[in-house]
Amino acid sequence: MNYQPGWWIRNRHFQSIYPAFFRKLKDDLFIRERINTPDNDFLDLDWVKNNNKRLVILTHGLEGHSRRPYILGMAKAAHDTNWDALAWNFRACSGEPNKHLPSYHSGATNDLECVIEHALAHDYDEIALIGFSIGGNKTLIHLGKNKEKLAKQIIGAVVFSVPCDLISTSENLARPANKLYMKNFLTSLEQKLKQKKAQYPEEIDLTDFSKIKDFHAFDGKYTAPMNGFSSAEEYWRKSSSKQYIKSISRPTLMVSAVDDPFLTPECFPHEIVAQNSHVILETPKHGGHVGFIQFNKQKKYWSEQRAMDYLNSLSKLNSHLS
Repeated sequence: MNYQPGWWIRNRHFQSIYPAFFRKLKDDLFIRERINTPDNDFLDLDWVKNNNKRLVILTHGLEGHSRRPYILGMAKAAHDTNWDALAWNFRACSGEPNKHLPSYHSGATNDLECVIEHALAHDYDEIALIGFSIGGNKTLIHLGKNKEKLAKQIIGAVVFSVPCDLISTSENLARPANKLYMKNFLTSLEQKLKQKKAQYPEEIDLTDFSKIKDFHAFDGKYTAPMNGFSSAEEYWRKSSSKQYIKSISRPTLMVSAVDDPFLTPECFPHEIVAQNSHVILETPKHGGHVGFIQFNKQKKYWSEQRAMDYLNSLSKLNSHLS
């Protein structure tokens, strides 16, 4: 099932920007729940429940949240094919600052693990993971790192537009061609830091923040030291999911567009995937970053159809094996 958009929507930047700003979907299916974390913080979860025995857990991207169009679209696609959906928010991404000094980073999977444990308590027969961008990075790390102790209910995963090599991705986003994306990320991150400074005035220094123009400067000054890394480079190296792909033991579909403006050749690990029969890497020519636009009466994007087709095939196979 290959993605073949019309010529008028093939531009990589249109694919990346249009859904974020112009795709309108209702969030009336969601029911909000707040859970506590083991370190006495909290996570806000949004559920779509319809008494199904199957659940998809949706993990958003950098500076995203559970009400972004790509999350809403996937939640609706899951609901339409008889899955419940659980979209969770990273710390400080649900509209309220978290309690502790650190919020989240690209390689941290402890909160995803907390969400999965919470979902398992709801007695689902099957659970699938879907991650977008950094959310996909977290998903792949979780699957590879916890190979030996994954719950039997987790039947597989789908990830889109994953920057699985953070070093090259961060360098790529610093290029002039990606200035708009970089500025957007930094504006959002600065607002989060201002909120954090109100909580921890002695711990956050926003002096000369305007001089920060890329992730090397931002992660070096904030993300790395706040999360126990010695430098931006160490943070990127240890938090890249590429190194975990070889260890994944549950069926996993990776989808990244060749024209994704965020990703580099290092983010298309064909050789690594070729050595792991559990992982499939699909690379459509077009799609941008978390784009894969499709116009139809169902308001369903290609990525949503592809994800649910794949997961439904796993679910069907799993039911035959049970």
